[in-house]
Order: sequence, then C-alpha cells, then structure tokens
Amino acid sequence: MGVFGRESRPALGSAGCGLEWGCITGRPGWATSAWTQSWHWQVPAQMAPQTGPSEKGTGPVPAFPQLFTWEEIRIHNGRGQGREQWLVVDRKVYDVSQFSKSHPGGSRVISHYAGQDATDAFVAFHNDKSLVKKYLKSLLIGELAPDQPSVESNKKKSLLEDFRELRCTIEKMGLLRPNYFFFFLIFLHLLVLDAASWLVVWYFGISLVPFLAGMVFFTTAQIQMGWFQHDLGHCSVFRKPRWNHLLQIVVINMLKGLPASWWNHLHNQHHAKPNCFHKDPDLNMHPLLFSLGKTLSKELGKQKKKFMPYNYQHKYFILLAPLALIPFFQLSTIYFAIKRKKWLDLILVVTFNIRVCLMYVPLMGFNNFMVYYWLSRYLESSWFIWVSQMNHIPMDIDYDKNKDWVSTQLHATCNVKQSLFNDWFTGHLNFQIEHHLFPTMPRHNYWKVAPLVKSLCDKHGIEYKTKTLLTAFVDILHSLKDSGEHWLEAYLHG
Repeated sequence: MGVFGRESRPALGSAGCGLEWGCITGRPGWATSAWTQSWHWQVPAQMAPQTGPSEKGTGPVPAFPQLFTWEEIRIHNGRGQGREQWLVVDRKVYDVSQFSKSHPGGSRVISHYAGQDATDAFVAFHNDKSLVKKYLKSLLIGELAPDQPSVESNKKKSLLEDFRELRCTIEKMGLLRPNYFFFFLIFLHLLVLDAASWLVVWYFGISLVPFLAGMVFFTTAQIQMGWFQHDLGHCSVFRKPRWNHLLQIVVINMLKGLPASWWNHLHNQHHAKPNCFHKDPDLNMHPLLFSLGKTLSKELGKQKKKFMPYNYQHKYFILLAPLALIPFFQLSTIYFAIKRKKWLDLILVVTFNIRVCLMYVPLMGFNNFMVYYWLSRYLESSWFIWVSQMNHIPMDIDYDKNKDWVSTQLHATCNVKQSLFNDWFTGHLNFQIEHHLFPTMPRHNYWKVAPLVKSLCDKHGIEYKTKTLLTAFVDILHSLKDSGEHWLEAYLHG
C-alpha cells in the first residue's frame, strides 16, 4: 500500500504505464503529461522562469504555474517553519500539508515523502487515476522550473529510466492483472482450514491429539488469512479497489479479529520507506526490545542507553519477539480504532471474539479454550515474525537517505528461493524484492518478473540477494548478534 492511500489509486496512463513513461515513444524517459495539457499550463516563450514560494492554500490553479527548484522543495519537508509539506509527482509540485490529515492511506505515509520526489512511489501504489485526480488537482501549487532536472541530484537517472521502462513492459505483459481462479483457491483453502480446526474438536473431542490437530489447523488458517488479506490490502486480488477493500474487511476484521484500517495504516508506511527508522513502523521494536542495524546500534551505545541486554538479543528474539507481538496487536488495535473513531472496525473485531468463543467454549470449556486460542496465537505470531523479518532485519537499516525507489527497496529487502512449499508457507513473500518494487502486482506473477528485475540489478550493479529459507531464518539471528556487538562496543568504549 502506498503513498496516496488505499482509496485513491490513479491509473498508470493511457498507454498502460506509469505517468506515460516512454511507452508512447518506445524509449525511456518522460512523455508529455496529459494532466499538464488538461490544466492548460503553458509558459510563453518570452517569459523567463520564475521561482519562489507559493501562497499557502489550495485555491484555483493559476493560468501560469509557480516554478520551483529542488532546493525549495526540500525545505518544505514538514519540519521547518510552518511545517508545510510539499512533494513532487511527475514534475508537478503538490502541497499536502492539510490533505495529509484526511489522506485515505494515513497521515504519516504521505508525510514520509514531504520535501522529496514521490513519483515512483506514487505510480507503484496507485492504479486508478480517476479516483485520485480530484484530490491532486486541488493540491497542485506549481511545477519544477524548466532548468530543474526531473530526477533529484542524489538519484541515478539511468537506473530510474530503466526501471520505468521495465514497469511499462510488465504492464504491457499483463503482469499486474490478477488471476481470479488462483485467488479463489487461496480463499477456499483457508476457509477449509478454518472449518477443519472446529470440526476436528467437535468430532473427536478434546483429547491431546485432536486438541493439538485443531490448534495446528486454526494457526495455519489464521496465518493464511493474514497472507490473503495482505494481497487484498495491496489491491492485487481484484481490479477494482473497492472490492479489495470490502473483502479485506471480511477477512481481517471478521475472520482474524484485526482492524483493516490499522493494518493498512502501518503497512503503507513500511512499503513507502522500508527499514528507514522513524518512518517504517516495523522498526518500532528499536530500541525498547531490540537494537537494529549497525548505525542505530552504535548511536544507541554512544548515548549509553540500555533498555535490554542487546548483546544477547539473538538469544531472546526467538521467545520474546512473538510473545511481545501478541499484546501489541491486541492492545494497539483497540487503541487505534478508538483514537481514530473506527467504530465499524471495532464492532467487527468484537464480533469476531464473540463468534470464536461461541464456537469453541461449548466444546472444550473456557479454560481449555484459553489454552487453545492463545497458544495458537503464539504459534501464529512466531510464524509471522520469522517470515516477515527474514527479508528485512538482515538488510540495511538506517535513517531515510531519500534514495531512488529501486535502491530504497533493494537495500531493504531480499528474496528466498522459490518452491511450492516456500510460496505457500510465506504467502509468496519469498519474492519480497518484486513485491516491494511492484506492490500492486498479484503474487502469482512474482516469479515471472523476477528474471527481469535481476537483469536490471545486474546492469546497474545492485545486489539481488536470494537465499534458502533456512539461511534467511539464521541470518536474522546473525544480524541481531552483529547489531548487539556494535551496541556493546559503542556502549563500553564509544
């Protein structure tokens, strides 16, 4: 999910690729934007470019645009005077200072790109231009001056051009279109698993074997529901965002007992800026429970901070990480729903808990059900932690350096080798690189685009990491051990 939210996903251009990147001309680069033409932004030849800040507000679009430099964009990052937030999409400058508060994808995710070029993130996360155009037009305050490059100076132009051409290619290949039969089978199999968890206990009773078998079915159903709602949250199951949103509510709210709005709020930020401290909420475990990454660990040690014995974190991760996730999910979801007044989400979550109690308590009694339910949640939490972190914790973890889209994603992600088991066990998140580069791509197409992405990486000297599943798990512990040692060294001698 992404920069401009779940419910505002623009189309990728009349030629079928993002903002018409070279798909019309047949070469990388920028084609003339239809949006620019539709707004009649034409600068007479005799007018010299003018730069300077625009007046605050989102009034009618002027006959001639305000022209800005990249330096002016960078200072409007939400942290300076007035806390104004500007960002750039296809050379157009938007003031999202007020809009971020009502942004469908969450206020924080759009703010993470304040003062930066958000073009590639915008294209990656949005599919339906008609839904977002009404928002963009009122936020437009100007455009980059003609003497300003389309790419920020710290980003590699040739890499972005090749990536944009690759995106055009995969769209023409139809790799962003879902296979409805595939997702029907995914949905069917998780319903069968969920039903089996109850039927085993109902038919065989609560002796040890059926009790454990039912627990395994329940855990597996819940984790597979998590992978499936993840697909729905990225709008990759149906072509219409509305249908994805509706089924996601059914799956995560009614079948899992978690609010869809809460998950999207967190996960949008993760995809926008993966492994960027203060922007990726997946790193919120630092420094309270764990010390992550070389840079952050050294910084923590030099500050003489010690919330946990981080030099032993590779040992307590196995037990503490999933154990901490359970109360975090339970408490933060309720807090989020109440604070954001997501009453429907809250009602559906409560309904889930009532339904599960009514299904299982009459069969096994309340005490046995508590053991059944919370042990299942612990197993599910462990499964989720290891799969979700195997692609990220061993990678670069640092502050946001405003790198280009491809480098941002590749430095924070890696892949796990493909197999039928790995695909199913991880919900196809073994293709984390492809998923992060093309978050709206249906998971059954990751393997098709992977060779093209690898070729792009080889051409530009970017490491494309692929591991075995076991190696990926072990690397979590190795990276935690290294981070703990960096912290200890800085703590004692820094």
